[in-house]
Amino acid sequence: MKVLPVDQDYLLDILLKLLHIPSPSGYTDRIVHFACEELERLGVPFELTRRGAIRATLKGRQQSPDRALVAHLDTLGAMVKALNANGRLSVVPIGHWNARFAEGARCTVFTDGGSFRGTLLPLKASGHTFHHEVDTQEVSWTNLELRVDAESACLDDLMRLGFHVGDYVAIDPNPEIGAAGYINSRHLDDKAGVAVLFTAVKAVREAGLELPVDTHVLLTISEEVGSGASAILHGDVAEMVTIDNGTTAPGQNSSEFGVTISMADSSGPFDYHLTHRLLQLCKEFGIPHQRDLFRYYRSDSAAAVEAGNDLRTALVCFGIDGSHGWERIHVHALQSLVELLGVYLQSGPLYPRDRYEIGPLPGFPTQHD
Repeated sequence: MKVLPVDQDYLLDILLKLLHIPSPSGYTDRIVHFACEELERLGVPFELTRRGAIRATLKGRQQSPDRALVAHLDTLGAMVKALNANGRLSVVPIGHWNARFAEGARCTVFTDGGSFRGTLLPLKASGHTFHHEVDTQEVSWTNLELRVDAESACLDDLMRLGFHVGDYVAIDPNPEIGAAGYINSRHLDDKAGVAVLFTAVKAVREAGLELPVDTHVLLTISEEVGSGASAILHGDVAEMVTIDNGTTAPGQNSSEFGVTISMADSSGPFDYHLTHRLLQLCKEFGIPHQRDLFRYYRSDSAAAVEAGNDLRTALVCFGIDGSHGWERIHVHALQSLVELLGVYLQSGPLYPRDRYEIGPLPGFPTQHD
């Protein structure tokens, strides 16, 4: 096994392309088409579920027990809740994010007949009119409205323009990649994870490696609303590694540098043996890493297990500052993740016994005394 070269130019280019495609949960068709076209370009066969989750396959020397790598294409967003008499729109969030990060956001509203640009604003947005009330009003979704960039001063104007309750709202990412390697943008959760996956696949393909076991690259479309990888797994997938963000907030051990390996999240501990295999690979190949756990967090791994899939799961992360808000990461973490996934894909399955959904005791592992 060896650490594969990381094409940083490709990594950042594919990340920017993903960020510029709106994909709030429930409005993901365009980004699904883009991801499928990229898989075709990389020469990786794939198939789709009815709703558009993607399952690609990297063939290995043996079929089972096979493994999966998963990241999610969907992002946070909003939806129109009401058409208001003042010609503006009330909205509710898609996914879990605080209204303080919506204030001032530029956005696109997708109606049945087209799209409109707009801005999310507090109800009292003008200091020249409301004076100190601008500072004292509560931050909440009920105190926000969407100002549409169209001639719209009343309810009739909104109806004439074709707005409806239930229209999707996509929040602008505003990406910026700095010379020091920091990446600022919305929706790095989890388009940075998707970019890592594509870059790892590209590295494996260009190295001409024969993998020891079949690997499925999964791209889900509803992680931000909880269902994620619940309905896309083959029954014989024994190991699943999720790529997502790890929060670099006070009290956390995550970092914007290296790989953050999660030991547990709000759904419970991740698989002991798969997690420690990833830790061992980081140590063996000199990949910078740290451990963390997240109390208010869930991922595609949780969705897969809660749907009844009996498989080993792990979560590897890029450290992110300001998660679900004004997000920032560093390219070092993305490169480290690509390196880890590259060596993991070259490693054999954890336990041959895992090819059985249910079987005898021989071959079942044990933990330290």
